[in-house]
Order: sequence, then structure tokens, then C-alpha cells
Amino acid sequence: MKVANFILALGVLALASSFAIAYDPSPLQDFCVATDDAYSGVFVNGKFCKDPEHVTADDFFYSGLNVASETSKQLGARTNLLTVDSIPGLNTNGLSIVRIDYEANGGLNPPHHHPRASEILTVLEGTLYAGFISSNPDHRVFSKVLKAGDVFVFPLGLIHFQLNIGKTPAVAIAALNSQNPGVVTTANTVFGASPSLVPDVLTRAFHLDKDLVTKLQKQEWVNPSELDSYSNSY
Repeated sequence: MKVANFILALGVLALASSFAIAYDPSPLQDFCVATDDAYSGVFVNGKFCKDPEHVTADDFFYSGLNVASETSKQLGARTNLLTVDSIPGLNTNGLSIVRIDYEANGGLNPPHHHPRASEILTVLEGTLYAGFISSNPDHRVFSKVLKAGDVFVFPLGLIHFQLNIGKTPAVAIAALNSQNPGVVTTANTVFGASPSLVPDVLTRAFHLDKDLVTKLQKQEWVNPSELDSYSNSY
């Protein structure tokens, strides 16, 4: 009986370990620089590994994060997220970084979440109202007014946001613990889905009039990393 219990416990532990490894495998070499070259032979975290003999310092380098991005007219904000697609050397390191620019008086990085990452944000310039919302059933809001030098953490998978409440532009830098954290912008996802959701779903879910839901679905929903169609017309 004791042997059977031991084998069962060992099996459960092995299964749990396999899930952990499958979720975020630890590198078994110094680096695995991502490449699109399928002939490299080694495939890790959804990317082929570049031949180590051909790896250079440029594979771990990016220049220009100090440059402000033009903000969209709709949101008054713009994100510049550097993932493994921007810096191949991030592959297997579980890291990415983002710069966020906010225009004065209301620039918004709208409610969103990262399905594969936690985030730690540092304000470089300006004043932000930032926070996150806990999951069901409490929906607690954890928020702070952040100024230059302040740091705030957004837990894995929870909806969070930043709003510039200052009279000057604001800048923040954030690090995320995934090479490809993913971004799901709440409003864009439900009202800008393609093809559109059946209006009755959103009418009941959001307690809205059906005509308003239909109107919202016809609007342009800009992702924080993009410019809207009006931004280039000036």
C-alpha cells in the first residue's frame, strides 16, 4: 500500500513538473537567439534558435526607446512594446519591455491585461492615475497616483490601466516577465471583435441598450500600440 501511494505521489509530482516546464521552459544553454531560419533545427518557445556561431551583440540590442512616439487621437497614448520579435536575444529569457507615452490632460493606456505576464511600471515623467482590478467575485480596485520615480506592480492576468491626470505629457517604462506577454485591450476585444459579436451578448453583459451596442461596434477601436486613421491626417 505504501509503495502504491509513493508511486501515485511521484506520478502527480512528475505531471505537475511537466506542466511547469511546458509553461515556461528554462534554457539549457547560454542563449537561444530567435531566428526565422527553419534550418537551425532547434525550436524553443515558438522560435528557432540561431546558430551560436552566428550570434552577435546586435541580437541583444535595441536603440531608440528614448524617442517619444506620436500618440493616437483616440486614446492620447502610445505604447512601444519590445518583445522577442524586436530583440531576438530575449528568447527563453522571459523578459520584455515597453515605453508608454501619454499626452497631457487625459492620455490613456486603456483597461487591458497580459495573459502571459506580470508587469512592473516606473514613471519617468508626469503624473499618472494607475491601478488594477481583482478577479471575481470582489472586483477590488487597487490604484495610486504615481509621479516621476514611482513604481507600481500589475499582477499576472489582471485588468489594469494608466491615465495621465497631469497638465504635461507623461512617460513610463514597464518590464514584463514574458518574452511575448500578449495584450488584450478590454473594450477593443468586446466591441471591436471581428466578426462582431451578436449584440444581444453585449446588451445583457454590459446592461446597455441594443442600439448603443450596435453603434459602439461600428466605431474604430484603436490599439494602444497603433495610430488611428486621424493621426496621420495632420
